[in-house]
Amino acid sequence: MQNKLKAVALLVAIGLGLAFTLRADEFSEKGRDIFNKHQHAVVTIQVVQKVTARGKANENKQELTGTVLDPSGLTVLALSSCDPSELYRRLSGESSLDIEISDVKILMEDGTEVPAEIVLRDKDLDLAFIRPKTKPATPMDAVDLSKSSRAQVLDQLVTLNRLKRAAGRAFCASAERISAVVQKPRTFYIPDGAQTDTTLGSPAFALDGGIVGVVVMRAVNAQGAASTRDCITAIVLPAEDIAKAAAQVPAEVKPGDSKKDASAKADAPKDAVK
Repeated sequence: MQNKLKAVALLVAIGLGLAFTLRADEFSEKGRDIFNKHQHAVVTIQVVQKVTARGKANENKQELTGTVLDPSGLTVLALSSCDPSELYRRLSGESSLDIEISDVKILMEDGTEVPAEIVLRDKDLDLAFIRPKTKPATPMDAVDLSKSSRAQVLDQLVTLNRLKRAAGRAFCASAERISAVVQKPRTFYIPDGAQTDTTLGSPAFALDGGIVGVVVMRAVNAQGAASTRDCITAIVLPAEDIAKAAAQVPAEVKPGDSKKDASAKADAPKDAVK
């Protein structure tokens, strides 16, 4: 009898192993489909920042990840990645950090640098929208936010990114699993803490191919907290929230648009703690 039980246990283990392998293969196949369809909608954004803190100024050049939302080149990225001054204010309660974005370029796959500018900022959602200063001669690949999906706890998502210059700015894909779904003050998704190549600005897709959202930062006031780490986290902001913010982008680039702030819109939900 004991031998029979061992044999049954072995068969069950083999069966579970095969089932896991099949699920893993299914994820890989669907993930590759998403990667092949949407990789060119992920671009590298180069920004030059003039940072002034406590009277001292220096200039930095950063390469960030953006997701193209429209063939005209309208692109969204995390505001905290190009201008972390609002993030600093929320965490510290101070406003001594000033950042001026003096130059923005979209780095195309063929090496072309497309001059762009920030046309809208949403501090509440941690979003910055940029657009080429001149309409691209060829329409750019873009993600359709209207074809969105929702996620549940333990769902696996596929995120897309472009690696840094040392890796040839290659397109890459990562697997993320949702560890929590937060409903208030607004809905957003918390990815687990596994180390991946996902960065701020990376789009996240469900396995059905719909876009779930874009990775940004969320921060609350750290006053009284034991550690600022407890007051900041990466989240996947739902596609519908990004679409509502994108709808406020001016149809044409006009003087002063780069400083427009969408965070004060009356119907935008506010965080309970700032």
